Amino acid sequence: MLLRLPTSLSEAQRYLAEGAVPVGGATLVWALWQRDGFPEQAMSLRRLPEANVIGHEALGAAVLLHQVDGRLPEVLRRAASTVGTGAVRRTATVGGNIVGSTLRCLLPAALVLNARATVLDRDGAYETDLAEVVAKRHLLLGLRWSAPVTSGYHKGEGEPGGPPPLVVATAVHADDGGRHHLNVAVRDGYEVVTGSAPCHTGPEQVLHALDRTDLGALPAAARDAIRREVTGVLARTTGP
Repeated sequence: MLLRLPTSLSEAQRYLAEGAVPVGGATLVWALWQRDGFPEQAMSLRRLPEANVIGHEALGAAVLLHQVDGRLPEVLRRAASTVGTGAVRRTATVGGNIVGSTLRCLLPAALVLNARATVLDRDGAYETDLAEVVAKRHLLLGLRWSAPVTSGYHKGEGEPGGPPPLVVATAVHADDGGRHHLNVAVRDGYEVVTGSAPCHTGPEQVLHALDRTDLGALPAAARDAIRREVTGVLARTTGP
């Protein structure tokens, strides 16, 4: 197998056109390749500057999970810190987790940040939403968002061989007028459900508004976790 390591978008675009298979940290595909056979060409973005950005409002797809640090919102930091073991986090990438994984532990965090994705195909780079990235398994270059006022992340206990643990991600954003709005994303099983509500009222009114979204159809245990997380994140929010 020939591993391509592009250093520019034009190089990466050319390798895609030549049939190179994108690979992140290979934590998910290596066993499959050993079983089914290796592709002729693979491509890693670890030397592509655009895929290695780490900032207050941006994160590259080639960034390793253990590199997700204090420069990023709490919801992303905590999501990355709960993925697998330390050894996994030193090899797994942001893009691999969001696009390649069935669990997608970072997806709820990205959704509550209203993140937009930059992807690359044979025609070039362009921006799209996360739903399209997940559905079409695009080659992800990175994520961008507007910094939240505050955010939070909860991951329940999981059992080996059992269903994926419950995840509740929250983020409060301020609009141009300074009014606050809460986003919530819940991973229940393998599905991610979202809801949002203005939060200029008290916690109970916010929770009632969230109950009128798709979140209201979740099981009781998930709704209890939402209540705890929403109450906590609103308590850390100041202003309107």
